Amino acid sequence: MQLAVLGGFVVAGMAPLLHHWFGARTPLVMALLPASLVAWLIGQWSAIASGDVLLLEWAWVPGLDITLTFLIDGLAWLFAMLITVIGTLVLIYSGEYLRGHRDLPRFLVVITAFMMSMLGLVLADNLVTLFVFWELTSVTSYLLIGFNHSDLAARKAALQGLLVTAGGGLALLAGFAMLAVAGESWSLAELTGRGDLLREHSLYTPLLVCILIGAFTKSAQFPFHFWLPNAMAAPTPVSAYLHSATMVKAGVYLLARLHPALGGTDGWVITLSLVGALTMATGAFLAIQHTNVKKLLAYSTVMALGTLTMLLGIGSEGALVAFVVFLLGHSLYKGSLFMVAGILDHETGTKDVTAMGGLRRVMPLTAAVAGLAALSLAGLPPLLGFVGKELMLESVLAADAWRPLILLLAFTAAFLTLAVAAIVALRPFFGAPRETPRAPHEAPPAMLVGPALLALLSLLFGLAPGLLDSLVSATVSGIGAHGAAVHLALWHGINLPLLLSLASLLLGLFAYRHWDRLRARLARLEPLMARGPEAGYEALMAGLVIVAEWQTRMLQNGHIRNYLVMTLLVLLGLVGHALFFRHTLELDFALSFYLHEAVVAGLMVAGAVAACVMRSRLAAVAALGVMGFSIALTFVLFSAPDLAITQLLVETLTVILLVLVLFRLPRFATLSTPVERLRDLGVASLTGGLITLLMLSVLSGERLPRISDYMVANSQPLGHGHNIVNVILVDFRALDTLGEMFVLALAAIGVYAMLRFHAEAYDARRHAPPSESDDG
Repeated sequence: MQLAVLGGFVVAGMAPLLHHWFGARTPLVMALLPASLVAWLIGQWSAIASGDVLLLEWAWVPGLDITLTFLIDGLAWLFAMLITVIGTLVLIYSGEYLRGHRDLPRFLVVITAFMMSMLGLVLADNLVTLFVFWELTSVTSYLLIGFNHSDLAARKAALQGLLVTAGGGLALLAGFAMLAVAGESWSLAELTGRGDLLREHSLYTPLLVCILIGAFTKSAQFPFHFWLPNAMAAPTPVSAYLHSATMVKAGVYLLARLHPALGGTDGWVITLSLVGALTMATGAFLAIQHTNVKKLLAYSTVMALGTLTMLLGIGSEGALVAFVVFLLGHSLYKGSLFMVAGILDHETGTKDVTAMGGLRRVMPLTAAVAGLAALSLAGLPPLLGFVGKELMLESVLAADAWRPLILLLAFTAAFLTLAVAAIVALRPFFGAPRETPRAPHEAPPAMLVGPALLALLSLLFGLAPGLLDSLVSATVSGIGAHGAAVHLALWHGINLPLLLSLASLLLGLFAYRHWDRLRARLARLEPLMARGPEAGYEALMAGLVIVAEWQTRMLQNGHIRNYLVMTLLVLLGLVGHALFFRHTLELDFALSFYLHEAVVAGLMVAGAVAACVMRSRLAAVAALGVMGFSIALTFVLFSAPDLAITQLLVETLTVILLVLVLFRLPRFATLSTPVERLRDLGVASLTGGLITLLMLSVLSGERLPRISDYMVANSQPLGHGHNIVNVILVDFRALDTLGEMFVLALAAIGVYAMLRFHAEAYDARRHAPPSESDDG
């Protein structure tokens, strides 16, 4: 499986070549990749259904205990199936939706790379591997949201999504580091079995906060929900895939995966329950205000993500079953509805539902698919969405924490979502026909097969929910509810959840009937809503620009002496704090020297002082040379001839270069004030004193074991070489050596460019025609 995922990135990079070969059929060819992965996953189902967990291990960086290990249990299997099945359908849909688009190859590269990133995320067992794939989804989604890069709104939405999710990713990285320290492992399989150790650890609260921030930003939880609707600037296939079925559920997946390890505490239960319920109600409330069909669906996605988070917060066995059913139902109907939204835009030229009407006469199949999927969104029988909504309400009624508030928010979201479903299913297809920018007609089969299949699956699983019993049971086992008895049914008799559903149906129909009037009333709240979380994001970005301008003026003002002062002050702060406050400064050494050593040291000091006070450049360079040659003598005195030779060569070359450069410089001038010179003297004295104390501290005794012992002991076992110097350079210091090679290569390129520039300038002057001034 690891080779399949990594190979998928190779296939993504080959998309332009495949497009050259297959033309408009390229999306169908590339759809074979996720389709083959679907077949492989189906082949593993018998083992997963029996309770087995597949661990596919591949050593990546064994020295750091980092492996490319994939874990496949019921939870990972369900997410992987959603990613690959819906990914296959979206690729088929994209071929027709973007037919003739000049950037279709670029789209296929990025969406395939995203698909593999998301698949790696849900299968990864190692925290480092998971984080790598997590960030890859952020980068690829940025490219997909900003696919229409000539559109300012698309670029702005892409940047907003990247900054919000990547900012949360930094918090997640800190949380993962603390999680590994607290759980003494980087493996999710091991960490989920150490819940008691993690919950009692002193790092539990900070790691929980960091992980929740990462998950909440990715899954658009309040107050980070605003980026998801703005991401609808992306092409519809992107919306159908990333922002309904896959990427936005990455945070929810992570919370579900870590539920056995971190769940059950008051912090987990209260935070997830309240944030999820608030996000659920906020998404439904904001959805009802929009007429753009994609915005309507996007805010209803926010509602669904809040619902899933709330169910994880409740955490009971019934809530976890509801979580799985609601997750599956949402992926099916929302993927279908987004593709229907793309069909409406593609065939009518508008996304505004108030500008459409009577389309069922010319688009009957699209109307039927939209009706089925919208019924599931509304939570009406006999669709799977109804089963998920009933289980959700039942779980909320049994919640232990904040039950009245959560129930109120859940009921509000239920009837508002039903109104949204009615708007999407009825407004475009019923009523009097309206004139649209394009003459509407039925969509091509390639665009209908995906939404139709997903809608029919919603109907099938709604009529026979028992087909999902083993899948739901295996999935909730991965969330921590081992051995849960799952018996899904469409009808549970007349009970309180059913009565709440009927009440939400009546209120939802009432809201739909008076939607235009309700929307006009809610428009009055626009000034208040403009001060919401998105306004905070904009203020933060504006403040960031102000701070950047200020620090540029203060720190990056073009004066190298200021750069040196700031660098040395940071060095003094960090190293000085570590030396005086984190370690005990013990100076215990024997001070003894010979006369010739004192003479060399005196010459070194005299050269440094003279270089600072001389007002002649040549004299200052000569003083620097005295100091440099004194350092070379010091190396000779302490039996380091190789360093002495290097110092002599470097010092000689430096002096010669400085003398040559001096002829090109203007006359000597004083550019600093007496106060600045005193400041520089103080900083230099403190730096010198700190380095002296460090050296004396080192001479006072060994505080750490010698690294040379490690090099000698591990040269042959780890580096497979008997020449220790070679092993150090090639293996132990490989990155350092590579960096040195890069610096040398960069310097050589710079020198070559300068020589070419001067040679070309000389040739141009030599072959230039004489000017008028030369005639005389």
